Amino acid sequence: MLLTFCLFLVSAGAIYLACEYFVNGIEWLGRKLKLGATTTGTVLAAFGTALPESAVTFVAVVFGKSPEARDIGVGAAMGGPLVLATIAYAVVGAALWFNRRRLRRTDRLVRVDHQRLAHDQAWFLAIFAVKVGLGLVVFALKPLLGVLFLLAYALYVWREMRSDDSAPDEEELEPLKLSPRQAEPAMRWVLVQTVAALTVIAAASRVFVGQLEAIGEAFALPPHLVALVLSPVATELPETLNALIWVRQGKERLALANISGAMMIQATIPSALAIFATPWLFDPPLIVSGALTAIAIVYLWRLFRRGHVDARRLLPVGLLYGVFAAYVAWHFAR
Repeated sequence: MLLTFCLFLVSAGAIYLACEYFVNGIEWLGRKLKLGATTTGTVLAAFGTALPESAVTFVAVVFGKSPEARDIGVGAAMGGPLVLATIAYAVVGAALWFNRRRLRRTDRLVRVDHQRLAHDQAWFLAIFAVKVGLGLVVFALKPLLGVLFLLAYALYVWREMRSDDSAPDEEELEPLKLSPRQAEPAMRWVLVQTVAALTVIAAASRVFVGQLEAIGEAFALPPHLVALVLSPVATELPETLNALIWVRQGKERLALANISGAMMIQATIPSALAIFATPWLFDPPLIVSGALTAIAIVYLWRLFRRGHVDARRLLPVGLLYGVFAAYVAWHFAR
């Protein structure tokens, strides 16, 4: 057990340190590719950090030897968006609130493109509604509809690239950590740092999830509680830490863009893989997960649609994950 706790803490520290290098590298990569800050977050950062979770879903649904094993992939496809829509947004709100003096701000307002974020929430909600709806019905052609989710993500990326909002050159970037003395680092060093950091994030996340499951077994926690409640938090840790790092730097646009983009990936690519390889039928916990995610997204959509958001207004969505955890514990304790 001592070794488990040590690995748990070491892997968590490795994820945070690797995220520091990743966000630094991905900002420079966005500048090299002449992308705006929002597109850098929604496409580059989100795709990179979502790869580990998508790989978990792929392995579970394609190579799982039992229905229970494949159900892990379905749970991951539903749990990821719930974590991002609740805990990740609440972390951004809390970080902005507690760092307002450090950032020398006289207000608690979130400085982002509100209308674009509201549009992203609406886009996600439409796809998510179809995704949940498919989990409630049975028909022969359902596996073929997975293609629609892949096309939806491709369309989302195309829209993000076309609606690029600002050039990264307008913002001052910290020196690349692998070549801090160069004002304009070479592309090869940017790629090396970004890929290396992403590799460490993926490996450390795998260890972190494994130790979390071991701790759950040691404390006799129900397996479903670990799989549906704790594991999704662990797998979405990179996105949450990226957001925390960017907020501490006063770059909430990148932070929220990363979360928004990661949510779109979780709503499409893992879902498509699971729809291809499983019956994609929901039990009560997954239905509740979908309902709470939708509630969180509607709340966020209304919030950003107003055009100004107090950071404290992001905190309540975090409570919805607590509601889900309490429901899962009650459901499997009956």
